Amino acid sequence: MTTDPQTALTAALDRMWVQFLPQIEERVDVLAAAAQAFAVRQLSAEQQQAAQAAAHKLAGALGTFGLASGTALARELEVMYSQEGGPDPASGEQLASLAAELHTIVASRK
Repeated sequence: MTTDPQTALTAALDRMWVQFLPQIEERVDVLAAAAQAFAVRQLSAEQQQAAQAAAHKLAGALGTFGLASGTALARELEVMYSQEGGPDPASGEQLASLAAELHTIVASRK
């Protein structure tokens, strides 16, 4: 029995998803923790850099797995965390909301 190329590709992506899911979830957790720290004005420079890096990596990875909406959210977070001095002080709620949306998107792919 021969498998068509689309089915083979989907199966390969599903295997890769399972393999990389722990890293993806960890990056979403980094973003959630950074949003929490930011909300209580405790975001360190290291946390900000980690959040920017996690968002950058998620933006690329989520698109690979067909999660374009997750890529868009991750890019938005990347831009917010890349600002010198950190995200806009008024954006605390938005940071938490975007991280929560990313968590939902990742969970829905399982």
